[in-house]
Order: sequence, then structure tokens, then C-alpha cells
Amino acid sequence: MITAIYIIVSACIFTGMALNRSRVASMVLSALFLLVQTMLTVHGLLHLGETELTYFSFDALGLILLLTLSIISFPAIIHSRIYLTKPIASATSAAVYNAAYVLLITAMTLGYLANHAAVTWIFTEITSLSAAVLIYHHRSKLALEATWKYFFVCAVSICFVFVGILFISLALLHEGCPDLFYSDLMAHKATLDTFWMKIGFLFIFTGYTAKLGLFPMFTAGVDAKDKAPAPSGALLASALMNLGFCGIFRVYAAISGTELAEWARMVMMVSALITLFIATIYMVRISNFKRMLAYSGIEHMSVATLGLCFGKAGFMAAMLHIVMHTFIKSGLFFHFTQLWRTYKSKMIDDMGGYFKLNPFGALVLLLGFVSIAAIPPSGLFFSELLIFTSMISADSWIIFGITVFLLTVLLWAFSRSMFRIIFLPASKPIEKLSISPWESVSQLILFVLAAYIGFNPPAFLGELLLQAAAMIS
Repeated sequence: MITAIYIIVSACIFTGMALNRSRVASMVLSALFLLVQTMLTVHGLLHLGETELTYFSFDALGLILLLTLSIISFPAIIHSRIYLTKPIASATSAAVYNAAYVLLITAMTLGYLANHAAVTWIFTEITSLSAAVLIYHHRSKLALEATWKYFFVCAVSICFVFVGILFISLALLHEGCPDLFYSDLMAHKATLDTFWMKIGFLFIFTGYTAKLGLFPMFTAGVDAKDKAPAPSGALLASALMNLGFCGIFRVYAAISGTELAEWARMVMMVSALITLFIATIYMVRISNFKRMLAYSGIEHMSVATLGLCFGKAGFMAAMLHIVMHTFIKSGLFFHFTQLWRTYKSKMIDDMGGYFKLNPFGALVLLLGFVSIAAIPPSGLFFSELLIFTSMISADSWIIFGITVFLLTVLLWAFSRSMFRIIFLPASKPIEKLSISPWESVSQLILFVLAAYIGFNPPAFLGELLLQAAAMIS
């Protein structure tokens, strides 16, 4: 089976990366990993609905997220190579980084495809371990602080998920189901004990907010994305957040259509609105470019979570939003490496005149800002419009008004910072570096791809979205 081959080969590549000190061998192993990642993705698309190794299924939701991850894995590994060579990292440091990167992508892949609540939990914990290694890459005091904060909050959150799984298992045991497959949850959703399901969902939702980036566990992710190398931050701010969405949705699907559905929607809606408010407050005062991107990420996850609260149409819009956000946010993090080499700083006040210093890069960065700010022709504009439409259709005018107001303030704060970087002169003289335009091509492709999906979603993606939405009653 392809899944078994993927796990075995990925484990071998991880071991080889950790032990290897040759840059050439590392490049070969990276190419091999991309090959098996692509093979698994293609195999899954061709075998939709099939189950392998008992605990992994190629369902629509998992395949959408897997396809998105596999696409950004190519530029992620390319930009990791650039990051580790400018300046050149030590052989040991590069080996640890590469091994952790492979482990993170592998754990996210298997977490998406897991059809069992405990298996999802296991691979979510593995992402915390691998991400912690990446966050501590620079071995500085601030990196150590961010690593411990991230690991501590994730450890607490994963305990919350574990407790929630125990409560859900009690509900299943009352129905004669000794296991925790999501299919069993769906099959017995109408008769599951509401008390255990209610407590279980509350714990699971709270725990997975550490990955998704919602209140109350969002704090660890912001520092992690700031201190981690930019190519690592790209995954932490996009694909890893998608794993949190996946974990929450699979349990929420078992509640939708029951008497607990309205209560669960209210829990998610309150958390999303609180998170959106917090992101707005910080974005107005932010002075760190990477933290600005991190808070932008929790803003978009808040919008996607709100979409999930408004039926199948809202969910489909939310999934589109997540896919496009993954491409755009990853591209912006990939581009940060060029900003760092230009200004030697993450602080927005130290930046300026970027259009003169790196003309092609500045154009790409401007396109990235337009894309992430959901300004037409950004694909995010269409997904947000669909989410707003689902709110209006449900007569949720208050939620709609609050959301639009906060997003307007966020847009103003984001545009103020980005225009300063690109157009306004720097506060001090900056030496112009020779940066190859090729370094910006991957980001340009990701931004254009996101716009294309927004304008004209591929037919197969639309079919996957419909199948995933069918899980909601």
C-alpha cells in the first residue's frame, strides 16, 4: 500500500537527514521526499474514499488539505535550502533542521488522513515536537523562550484534546462502539449521549485552538512563527493551522444535525469573534513584520471558523478560504528572507524604500499584500464574500457587522505597514543588495494560483468540497 510505503520511506529519509552531514546527500533526500509526498497525494486523489492501514482514509477533507500541503512543500524545501546557505549554516544545524522539516510535513500529512480520533491526536503531538525543534533553530535566548512557550501551551492543549477524546469514547461505549473511528461517530451521531459529547467537543475544540490559532490557545503560535526560520514559519502559519481546523471539523461533523449543533456553533462563533478582536488590536499596534503575518493568520482562521458556523455553503467557502490562505501566507513568509537580508531587521520601522532596493521583489510583495488583504483580484475576496453571504442568508446581521468592522480596521493597519515598507523611504540608508528575481518566482506562482482558484475553482476541487460539505447535516 502506498500509505505504508510513504511512512517507511519518510522514516528512512528523516533518519538519513538527521545523520547526514553532506549537502549533496541532503538535496537528494529532499527530492526523494517530495517524490513520495507527490505519489501519496496523486494516489489519494485516484482512490478517493478508500482506507489503508485501517487508520488512514482518503476522504475529501483530508485530500483537500493534503493537496494544499504537497503543493507548498516544493517551495518550502527550496526556500529552506536558500535559508540554510545564505549565510551557510553548520552541517549539524542544517541536518537537524532538515530532519525536523521532513517530520513536520509527514506528521501533518498523516494527521489530515487519519480516520481515528486518537491517531489524529498522536500526529498532532508529533507536529508539536518537530515544530519545537524548528523554532529553536537559532539557539538564542528568545528562540528558547518561544520554544518552551510553544511546547508548554501545545502540551496543555494536547491534554485537553486527550480528555475530550475520553469523553467522546464514553459516548461511543454507550452505543456499543469500543473504538474512536470518525465513521462510528457519524453513524451514531443521532443517539450519542449529549452530555458526554458536549463536554468532549468543548475540550477538543479548546485543545485544537493551539494549532488553529483561535482563542484561548492562540498565544503560543504567534511567538513560534516569529522566532522560527521564515520557511518553517510558512508551514506553522498555514498548513499546521489547517490541521487544527481538520481536528475540530471532524468532531463537529458528528454534532451537526443534532440538538447540540447550535450550541457548538455558538462556541466556535464566540471564539472566532474574540480572536478576530484580539488580532485587530495587535495589528493596529504591531511593529514586527513576522508577528504581523502571524496575527494576519489568526484573523483568517477566525473568518474560516465563522464560515463553518453557517451551514454547508459557509463551510465550502471556509475551505476555499483555507486553501488560498495557505498559498498566500506561505508565499509571504518565503519572501521575508529577502526582507531580512535587505534590512537585517524584522521591525517595520527599520524598513522602507523596498521598491528601489528590490523592484521585482517589491512588486511580488505588493501582490502578496493585495492577496492576503482580500482585495480584488485576490481569491480571498471571493471566499470572504461567500462567507458574508452565508451570514446574511442566516440573518446574522450583528455577526456580519462586527466581522466587517474588525476586518476593515485590520485592512487599514495592514496596508499602513505594507505601504511604508514598499513605498516610503527608509529611516536610515540601506545598502542595495543583489537579490535574484528568481527567489520571488515561487511566491508569485503561489499568489497567482490562489487568485485562479478564487476566480475559477477546478472542477475536481469543487467536487471534493461538495463531498466534504456533505459531512455536515
